[in-house]
Amino acid sequence: MIIGPKYKICKRLGSGVFEKCQTEKFALAQSKTGRTKKSSSKKRPRAMTNYGRQLIEKQKTRFTYGISENQFSNYVKKSIEKKKTPPSEELFKFLESRLDNVVYRLGFAKTRRMARQIVSHGHITVNGRRLSIPSYNVKVGDKISIKNERKNNSLFINLDKEIMDMPSIPPWISLNLKNKEGILKNAPVYNPSDLLFDLQSVIEFYNR
Repeated sequence: MIIGPKYKICKRLGSGVFEKCQTEKFALAQSKTGRTKKSSSKKRPRAMTNYGRQLIEKQKTRFTYGISENQFSNYVKKSIEKKKTPPSEELFKFLESRLDNVVYRLGFAKTRRMARQIVSHGHITVNGRRLSIPSYNVKVGDKISIKNERKNNSLFINLDKEIMDMPSIPPWISLNLKNKEGILKNAPVYNPSDLLFDLQSVIEFYNR
């Protein structure tokens, strides 16, 4: 998926979209830009429409997970078709259960983009079988591992330290650091307050 200039996208959608923007350098640049706009603008900004707000939330979510518009709209469609649970919850499960995202959540990659490359290059196995499809839907009970012959690859040399330094792993995943493998214990748990985007607004955007 071709993304374009990340800083420009972050300025429009927020720093949480890309890890590259979550730095002091970007925050300082944003602060300076904000002061400049405030001093040069005399007109009151127009209130954002519901459509505009929903579009931004949709783009935030899509860029965060690095998914094409076609893939993303298919996830939303499937989420809406399921009647037992709210569509926003189903959409979250689809996004978080992607193999590249699970690899990222386990700490095997610093970013989702890097996780996508690691999967595509055949470094990851699911239940002992090598998979190179980033969008593969990981199911409860699946074991995700770094392929044995790839564990000494330069990508994973400092993995132990990097995982120890990273934020906590989601409770629905378990990690065996020694064996470099994880298991999806439960379905991803949807908690809107933990997210930097609003999935309900995303559903509303596609339901227009």
